[in-house]
Amino acid sequence: MAKQKYESVVIFSVKNGEEKAKELSEKFKSLIEANGTLEAVDDWGVRTFAYPINYEKEGYYTVYEFEAEPDFPAELTRQVNITDSAVRVLTIARTDDMELSNYAQKAKEAAEKAEEEKEAAEAQEEPAEEEKAETAESEASEEKAEPAED
Repeated sequence: MAKQKYESVVIFSVKNGEEKAKELSEKFKSLIEANGTLEAVDDWGVRTFAYPINYEKEGYYTVYEFEAEPDFPAELTRQVNITDSAVRVLTIARTDDMELSNYAQKAKEAAEKAEEEKEAAEAQEEPAEEEKAETAESEASEEKAEPAED
């Protein structure tokens, strides 16, 4: 079967602490990597719910973007639902014309911008170093050229 692209949002309970939620996030990241190709993981962190879910007011959100066989999302959903500290899960199939999630798109653009700025900074440093060397050489030659006055 051909692999398909998916996006899954999982909300973990924070009643046992944010560290426990991060551990569960890593557990499901490993599960996805074992059964498909993980493209991106966006940890949104702790967010407040619009309304209480299971008497909880906030949860730890994680978005996974991955490519897997068509039967894997059902298994992922099953695994999340039997985990006590998981509050909700939603998995959708992405099509080729769908873009990355807004957060992933912004992260990608920021990485590209940072790379461009780094290249521009490196390009500016090279002429500056050459100018310093030329200035030092010209000062040294001026000192040699000027006769010493007593």
